[in-house]
Amino acid sequence: MTIFVLTLIASSAVGLVGCRELKDTSLVPHKLIVTGNQHSVPLYPDEHTYLQVSRQKQEGGIEGMVGQVNKTFNAREIDDQTAVNVISSDDNGALVKISDGPMKGQTGFVAKQNLIPTSRLVP
Repeated sequence: MTIFVLTLIASSAVGLVGCRELKDTSLVPHKLIVTGNQHSVPLYPDEHTYLQVSRQKQEGGIEGMVGQVNKTFNAREIDDQTAVNVISSDDNGALVKISDGPMKGQTGFVAKQNLIPTSRLVP
């Protein structure tokens, strides 16, 4: 019985270490790119905030101005061509982790149009 318990504990420990390593290697390298008249890419704390600010900005008028103010307070401005790793993505954009530069290690949500796989970049 003791050998069985020790084997079970050892197997669980090996499994946990394997999962942690898999998580780190599943990140996909990308770069942030500006679009239109942008000078930097907004990095939102989460997708919910991105969607809320986007809806407000689309309303126009006072609601649109509120959306622009919310963007200023809620989103960090990240330089064009910043290297990131995609943690997860959906139709709206992706949760990313900055992999280079002064903001290295920061995570946040970026819009789909501001993200390009590193493999698609032309040298």
